[in-house]
Amino acid sequence: QVQLVESGGGLVQAGGSLRLSCAASESIFSFNRMGWYRQAPGKQRELVAHITSGGSTNYAGSVKGRFTISRDNAKNTVYLQMNSLKPEDTAVYYCNVIKLLTNYWGQGTQVTVSS
Repeated sequence: QVQLVESGGGLVQAGGSLRLSCAASESIFSFNRMGWYRQAPGKQRELVAHITSGGSTNYAGSVKGRFTISRDNAKNTVYLQMNSLKPEDTAVYYCNVIKLLTNYWGQGTQVTVSS
């Protein structure tokens, strides 16, 4: 069972930055893909960004150019650097990994962007 622990959420003003971290309980080399999703109140959970085991990245159009996903293999951690934050980025952000076709989720971390 993969355990994921997220951190780094909080309250920030529009235009500000936050960095989310997701620490995994095992080597991230075993994951096919790692990513971040978010869910705003009353909305469906949506993909924000992901990075594959080969290092390929993919971003939602709404965050492209503002958010950057990266990983530190030595720390078994994936990051989401969020710049130029907007009120519409307010949501609970979830870390996700796929290992052998199984999805694992973190507990979520709240990001609130004030206008």
